[in-house]
Amino acid sequence: MKFSADADYERVQNLYVFEDEARAAGYELIAGVDEAGRGSLVGPVVVAAVILPGDVYLERLDDSKKISAKIRDVLYDKIISAAVSWNVVAVGVDEIDTLNVYRATLVGMKRAVEGLNVQPDFVLTDAMRVDFGEKISTRAIVHGDALSASIAAASILAKVTRDRLADDWARLYPAYGFDHNRGYGTAEHMAAIEKFGACPIHRRSFNPVKSMPTN
Repeated sequence: MKFSADADYERVQNLYVFEDEARAAGYELIAGVDEAGRGSLVGPVVVAAVILPGDVYLERLDDSKKISAKIRDVLYDKIISAAVSWNVVAVGVDEIDTLNVYRATLVGMKRAVEGLNVQPDFVLTDAMRVDFGEKISTRAIVHGDALSASIAAASILAKVTRDRLADDWARLYPAYGFDHNRGYGTAEHMAAIEKFGACPIHRRSFNPVKSMPTN
C-alpha cells in the first residue's frame, strides 16, 4: 500500500487516545513501557520506558513488530530526540533463570521507570500489570504496543536495542544464527543447540536449553 502522509498522521494521532484520557483525568507525565525478548531462549529481556510530549507526531510510529528494521532504526533516533525522558534497561540471563522470565520482566519495567530522568505520574503498559508505587497510577492495555503511542515508542526502543545486542551475539557465537533468529526457537536454532549444545548466553531455565550441555 502506498504511503499517505495524511492517513499516517491521522493514524498516529489516534494512538494518543489513552494518553489523552490520562491527561483529561489530570495526569501530566504519561510513560509507556514495553519489553523485547521475553520469549527468546537467549540473552536479556530488554525493557524501555518513554515519556512523549503530548503533541509530537512521529511518522510511521507503530507496534515494533509491524514495521521494518529500517523504519524502526529511524524511529529510534526520532523517539530519543523527541522524548521528554526515556530509559532502556536489560534484565540479564542470571536474573531470568533465578526469578523466571515473567517476574524478571516486571523487575525490568520497574527499573526502566525508576531510571527516567523525569518521573511519570501515570504509566501505560503492554498487558502486564505492574505496581510502580503509590505515587504512580498505571493502566495495562492488551496489545498496547499497537494501540498507544507511548507503548509503541517503548516497544521500538526495546526492540532496536535488543536486535543490536543480538547482532553482537552473532559475532561471538556464529553457529546459532542470532543475527536473524534473535534467539527465538526457530528450527535452525534448535538444530544448532542439538549439535553444539547451549552457549553461555542461553537461558538455562528454558526448555529445551535446560537439558543441553553448555558449549
